[in-house]
Amino acid sequence: MRIAVKNLAAEEVGEVELADAVFGVEVRTDILHRVVLWQLAKRRAGTHKVKTRAEISRTGAKMYKQKGTGRARHGSRRVNLFRGGGVAFGPQPRDHAHDLPKKVRALGLRCALSSKAKEGKLLVLDEARLDEPKTKTIKAAFERLGLDAALIITGPEVEKNFGLAARNLPLIDVLPTQGLNVYDILRRDTLVLTREAVRQIEGRFLGEGGDEAAEEAPAAPAVAAPEAGQAGGEALA
Repeated sequence: MRIAVKNLAAEEVGEVELADAVFGVEVRTDILHRVVLWQLAKRRAGTHKVKTRAEISRTGAKMYKQKGTGRARHGSRRVNLFRGGGVAFGPQPRDHAHDLPKKVRALGLRCALSSKAKEGKLLVLDEARLDEPKTKTIKAAFERLGLDAALIITGPEVEKNFGLAARNLPLIDVLPTQGLNVYDILRRDTLVLTREAVRQIEGRFLGEGGDEAAEEAPAAPAVAAPEAGQAGGEALA
């Protein structure tokens, strides 16, 4: 698959060949669903907590005598039957993460990349660099390229001026190649890769050892300011 390479002025400056084994696989929504659930479960804090009857600050003395009152038999005021009492079987702090096979994670990432390529929502940039960190400049460049909501993968590192300029724009996320993940690809309309990012991604899946089972690891923090409720992704190791 060949795709045009553009610069920030929206001019075509060449072409790049995309490997079908990475950008041309069959898109399996069931795999994408499993990977996204795995990412979202892994990022949960799991700090939900209620007090049990043992943790309630209230007397444990018997409320009233056992017989002769005509009322139900009761002992402690800490039980869950009473207002202010403990909660039975309520949530406790725990880890929500679950395992997902490495090959499934790798396939999920290939499916996400292929879905953007097949939808025509994959853009390759020559490079992601700016001479000065001006949001006005990068906003104008994105308008020329037709980018409204996009995930931009810049390469090994995010160039400082580019990252500073882009972080003020809503719906624009900038990550290094290490931070590439299924959830962030799917949550933005367009995926933007630099030439170097394409080379690194293909090298990871089809590299020297021929190992296609690329593992996803915790994502590097996005340079763009996160939205409310934004989930951090699980990145390509």
